[in-house]
Amino acid sequence: NVENYPVYILSGQVIFNFFSESTTNAMGAILGNASLIRKIYVPKYLFVISRIFSSFINLMASFTALLLVMVVTRAELHWTVILVPIPLVLLVAFSMGIGLILSAIAVKFRDIMHLYSVFITALMYLTPVIYPMSILPESVRTVVNINPLTNMVQMFRDVMFYNTLPTFSAVVLGVVEVAVALILGTYVFYKNQDEFILNI
Repeated sequence: NVENYPVYILSGQVIFNFFSESTTNAMGAILGNASLIRKIYVPKYLFVISRIFSSFINLMASFTALLLVMVVTRAELHWTVILVPIPLVLLVAFSMGIGLILSAIAVKFRDIMHLYSVFITALMYLTPVIYPMSILPESVRTVVNINPLTNMVQMFRDVMFYNTLPTFSAVVLGVVEVAVALILGTYVFYKNQDEFILNI
């Protein structure tokens, strides 16, 4: 009973697919540039950032496709669409923090690259991409709400689909999630980057 379900599911996929693609690519950023890192000094975090922004180009393509689907399905475009940078900026920054953590860990523990695909599949079902939150039992809804991507998906849908401004609490929560991810990501990356050359 979700109104305009094609737009609903695509709007969730735009957010989740970017997170999945960008973090997966970032995880292999250091290992994938091992030969260059051995030869010359380059700030290593640049390899991670480049992977994130490469995925951002795909995000913009997906966003354009979503707009076309909205036009084809005659979904109403509201003025709140101009606020779409809010959830997207939070998403990119959050993905960057997670990408820094994963890229540092993958250098020492390469099996994580295979395990991460399993994690991402499980995470998709804990993110309201294909279902509305309203159908979930209260106990399950609490678990889904813990997922940081849930807040970003809902903010994105609010401005794209529901003509609703992001709530102050949602924006603050998003900023806190991003800050934690970036601080933790930067700490883990810089703590381990001097040992990268020994493990690649």
